[in-house]
Amino acid sequence: MIETYRILDLVGPALDWFYKNKRTLPWREGKDPYHIWVSEIMLQQTRVEAVKPYYERFIGALPDIAALAACPEDRLLKLWEGLGYYNRVRNMQKAAQIMVDQYDGRMPGNYQEILDLPGIGPYTAGAVASIAYGEPVPAVDGNVLRILARASEDDSDILKESTKRRFAGELARVMPQDVPGDLNQALMEIGALVCVPNGAPHCDGCPWERLCLSHIHGREMDLPVKKKQKERRIEQKTVLILRDGEKILLHKRPPKGLLAGLYELPNLEGICHEEQVIAFARQQGLQPMHVRRLPEAKHIFSHVEWHMTGYLVQVADMEAEQSDLLQEGYLMVEVEETRRSYPIPAAFETYAGFVDLPIGMKDQE
Repeated sequence: MIETYRILDLVGPALDWFYKNKRTLPWREGKDPYHIWVSEIMLQQTRVEAVKPYYERFIGALPDIAALAACPEDRLLKLWEGLGYYNRVRNMQKAAQIMVDQYDGRMPGNYQEILDLPGIGPYTAGAVASIAYGEPVPAVDGNVLRILARASEDDSDILKESTKRRFAGELARVMPQDVPGDLNQALMEIGALVCVPNGAPHCDGCPWERLCLSHIHGREMDLPVKKKQKERRIEQKTVLILRDGEKILLHKRPPKGLLAGLYELPNLEGICHEEQVIAFARQQGLQPMHVRRLPEAKHIFSHVEWHMTGYLVQVADMEAEQSDLLQEGYLMVEVEETRRSYPIPAAFETYAGFVDLPIGMKDQE
């Protein structure tokens, strides 16, 4: 158990290793709390290498908290396109607006005030407070839980909030007063590069090789313990690309719920036949000319899986006076304009490729 393990013995080796092995990352170039905050939110559930171009584009477009607070929603979501979990960036904007109103456009200077902002939990608050402001508070994420569970041979379920609180409490007792941010980053880095989440840890390169109880006892792959989560719900969808020359039909999703406020390729519940697809197109005031079946695809959300099939439907030119036949929420948009201005969820990436519509940073790879 972590309470009976000498966690203090891990601090020195972790810091020594970090100073020799830390990666050069754009958000580490200074200690700007805004930059740290943006990077930490982006890094949740996304690899560092994948985040870099998103981070640079986001900071380039919204260089400070005031710019984030004032950004129009479609533009904000377009900048986030491809990262998923869009409520995160919406909460970032809410927090930025509070900071403009209450903190003169600056990040609050201590852990508790940062934690009180929308969308910021203990981990992110700890990362910003320790790295930017030198406050000796822990930042405990999945990487840190994993490496501490292995080092201390603690077999508690790390998905439980009680386990997270216990680990954070023990780490808080040994946070160095002079370099707390470095320790937090060292633990993140060990978890990312050495004691990795998938596959066997690289114990021969670990600064804790002689201190890690699970390694000493040959139990590295038994830990950490994560109890099986509830199975995802399966939903079947038929995704439609309705194309008129260089225009495609988009649909804006409702302001609440899954993928709220994003623009999607029209889709129907269930696996539909060609006749149903044609009927839908005609309901929008469009004249189907050619229908082509597209491959199946799958997209996984936190609690639901979409199993999809698709159709590419070429439609005849739509007269200007017919545009009012489009149902509420549907619009015909140039593909090029969609690339620039309309945020499309990654769930539709397979089908968007059929009209050369890259999602997120794909067009810059």
